[in-house]
This record gives sequence, structure tokens and C-alpha cells, in this order.
Amino acid sequence: MSIIKRGLIIVYYGNGKGKTTASLGMIIRALGHGYKAAYIQFIKSSVSGETKFLSRLSDVLVYSGGLGFVGIMGDSKAKEEHRKKAIETLGFATGIMKDPTYYVVVLDEINCALSLGLLQPNEVLAALRSRNERVNVVLTGCTAPKEIIDEADIVTEMVKIKHIFDQGYLAKIGVDF
Repeated sequence: MSIIKRGLIIVYYGNGKGKTTASLGMIIRALGHGYKAAYIQFIKSSVSGETKFLSRLSDVLVYSGGLGFVGIMGDSKAKEEHRKKAIETLGFATGIMKDPTYYVVVLDEINCALSLGLLQPNEVLAALRSRNERVNVVLTGCTAPKEIIDEADIVTEMVKIKHIFDQGYLAKIGVDF
């Protein structure tokens, strides 16, 4: 076996909890080795615990490009407004992925943007393929299109066995966001 020198594409998807948390673990590892990281949100807004914490760290770039929930929880924005913001966020992410300064770039909830039709697989693949050769990219979200899975080097599916949502409870601060 040998060590792979190029950056990897890593996908965490599924209906289970832990996708964003796993991506944050990768950021922690990169920081521990002296690298810089970027955390870019596609659906969530900047009120999550992860963005509040990561924003305090000088070696992590944080960008919240989402407008929040799409079509649920009282969202009244037009889908086209969400799509425009997702495309803008992908453009920002593309620039960051081309910059060798960032060793790990997390595209949080980008798979949700794909499943909602806010982005198309070919748009995301073009961005991934244009990245700097040393940059590792992590894509999270509940579903992942076959095209993204096929392109990825590592794919992990998180499977829900049980969650408080099943009992009618909403997301819990500090646990789910």
C-alpha cells in the first residue's frame, strides 16, 4: 500500500445523524496537523452551533450561503430564490476549492441542495473537478446522486436506527444544530 497524494472527495450521506459532525471531525484533524479548512453551508443558516464555534477559529473560513429551510418550517421564499443563492454559494465554494491554502473544504448540505433541485449534479461535478489537486472536499446531506457517489473516493452512508423526530420532537439545540 502507498499513501495517496492527491486530494480526496468524501461523501457523508443518509437519513442518520452524524454527517455534519463527521465533516467537522475532518476539520479538527486538518487543524491538528497545521492545515487550514473551509466550512461552507448550502441550506443551513449561520445560527447553527457549528458556525458559531468555527467562526472563532482563525484557521477556518466559514461561509453560510443558505437561506434556511426550503419549502418547510414556514419558508415562503420562492424556490428560484433558493436556487440563485445555491448557485452563488457554489461559485464561492469553487473559488475556495481552487485555493491550495485550504486542505479540507466542507460543502455542508450540498447534497440537500442537489436533491431539492437547487443545483444539478453536472454543476457540482464541474466545481469538484476544477479544485486544486491537494484539496480534500467533503459533501454532506441526506441523499447523494449516483454521479456524485461515482466521482467520490470515500462514501459513507449514515443510517438512522432511531431519532427523536420519530416521536414528534423538533431538532435539539446543541445536539442537532
